[in-house]
Amino acid sequence: MWAMPPPDPDQTMQTRPLPYEARLDARSDAQLDLVVVHCTELPDLATAREYGERVLYAGSGTGNSGHYYIDRDGTVQRWVEPLRVANHTRGYNPRSIGIELVNTGRYPRWLDAAHQGMDEPYTEAQIAALVRLLQQLQREHPSLKFIAGHEDLDTTEVAAEDDPSRQVRRKRDPGPLFPWARVLQQVPLERLHAESP
Repeated sequence: MWAMPPPDPDQTMQTRPLPYEARLDARSDAQLDLVVVHCTELPDLATAREYGERVLYAGSGTGNSGHYYIDRDGTVQRWVEPLRVANHTRGYNPRSIGIELVNTGRYPRWLDAAHQGMDEPYTEAQIAALVRLLQQLQREHPSLKFIAGHEDLDTTEVAAEDDPSRQVRRKRDPGPLFPWARVLQQVPLERLHAESP
C-alpha cells in the first residue's frame, strides 16, 4: 500500500502571480466545488510559465493557465489566486480550481494520431505535494466536493494533425499514469465526469 510521506516543514508555496491575474474575474468562495487536475504537456515549468503568460483573449488581456503548478520535485507555485476564475477547462472555469502537474504528456505533437502515448510517470514528490495541496484547499474552501481530470470533462475529439482522417482526444491529461486510487484514498473528494449532473 502506498503511504504518503509526512509533510515537509520546509516546503512552502511560492506565489508567482501571472501578469494578468488582476484582470481575471473575481468569484465568491461559495462558487467553488470542483478541482481539475491537469498535466502541463510541456517539458518543464519554465515553458509552462511562458505559455501561461501569453495573452490569448484580447478583450480581457488574459490567457490560459491553472491556479497551481506542481513541479517534478514537489515544488508548488500559485499563479492565480483561487477566488479568481482561471481559464483551464472549457465550461467548468467559474466553479473550479485548476492544478497543473509538470509532465511532458504528448509534447510536442499533442494532436498527432501516432503520438498519443503519455508515458512519463508522475513523481512521488509531485503526488505527495498534490495530496497536501488538495487537503489544504479543502480546509480553506469547504465548498469543494468534486475532483476531475481534464480528460474527464473535455471529451472533445478533433482531426489528427498527422492524419486528418483519424480523430484524437483534444485533452488526455492527466492521463493513464495518474494514480487516482492513491489520491482519492487520501482526499475525500468525489470524482466527477462530464456526464454527471
